[in-house]
Amino acid sequence: MKFVDEAIIKVQAGDGGNGCISFRREKFIPFGGPDGGDGGSGGSVWLVADEGLNTLIDFRHQRSFKAQRGQNGMGSDMYGKGGGDTAIRVPVGTVVTNVDTDEVIGDLTQHGQRLLVAEGGKGGLGNIHFKSSVNRAPRKATPGTPGEVRELKLELKLLADVGLLGFPNVGKSTFIRAVSAATPRVADYPFTTLHPNLGVVRLGTDQSFVVADIPGLIEGAAEGAGLGIQFLRHVARTRLLLQVVDMAPIDGSDVVEQVHAIEQELAKFDPELLDRPRWLVLNKADVLPEDERQAVAEGIVQRLGWTRPWFVVSAIAREGTLAVCQQVQRFFEAQHAAHEERTDMLPGDVRRRGEGAVE
Repeated sequence: MKFVDEAIIKVQAGDGGNGCISFRREKFIPFGGPDGGDGGSGGSVWLVADEGLNTLIDFRHQRSFKAQRGQNGMGSDMYGKGGGDTAIRVPVGTVVTNVDTDEVIGDLTQHGQRLLVAEGGKGGLGNIHFKSSVNRAPRKATPGTPGEVRELKLELKLLADVGLLGFPNVGKSTFIRAVSAATPRVADYPFTTLHPNLGVVRLGTDQSFVVADIPGLIEGAAEGAGLGIQFLRHVARTRLLLQVVDMAPIDGSDVVEQVHAIEQELAKFDPELLDRPRWLVLNKADVLPEDERQAVAEGIVQRLGWTRPWFVVSAIAREGTLAVCQQVQRFFEAQHAAHEERTDMLPGDVRRRGEGAVE
């Protein structure tokens, strides 16, 4: 299935039904009085996060959604039936923005989470509400209010723990194949990966994390060059970035310059990404003699002035990939332990408020 991570749709809530002007007319009751009922409320439009979906491709075929209109009020004090709501399923990780105001309406990050995007109109009042001591036979009713109409931009941001970054053909897809059951396409030409791929890395019971293979970036990606700007958004949710580089590029390009180029694109897209934990993965060690690999790697690290974790791997031979995954798992476990420790230090009433907010 083709991956689609952005779509624009139009949603229209149902109008409220009109109030009714009616009078009670029964035999032997000459002054029955008003009995016009209220109109029913219009249906609303909701977005519902569904973990069974991983693409927005359905919105390429249907872009307009409308909820039911409320029924008009009727005589004999009968109120109109409310219009049915419309629920639209979207993938978990969808960010919803109002196109007209550029305001972010909501972010659906959990399965089953619901977001009201267009509220139905209110039903009009029937003439039973306008009866008074001086107006025994009111001929007045109000119409229902119109439902909200909005144009929405849906943007899917993958929910992954680890994001793989790097130039085209540095071995990101091969790496995710080596550490997970994902099977992205691998070939010897640039931009083999045309859409993000997700893979689950399992190291044991209750030890797993999700890796996202982001399509290759090139210099100028933040300005729209290549495919980068289209998919840089997917690194926004990741907790750890793995910057994959080719230790010995065939074209003779400078590895250090490639690392700096990726950093510049991250800074242009979102400066906060540079502060996120980022590790260096020196891939394709198999193309170098075994006795030269460590020296070449240390030379690259020294030229970069790299002080964060770094690894030498051969993804195609699956050498060193397990060590990377184990270190990543320990990193997440340490993060979780630190979070639990901070939570335990909070007063009980503060913790309860936080837990309620999450729910």
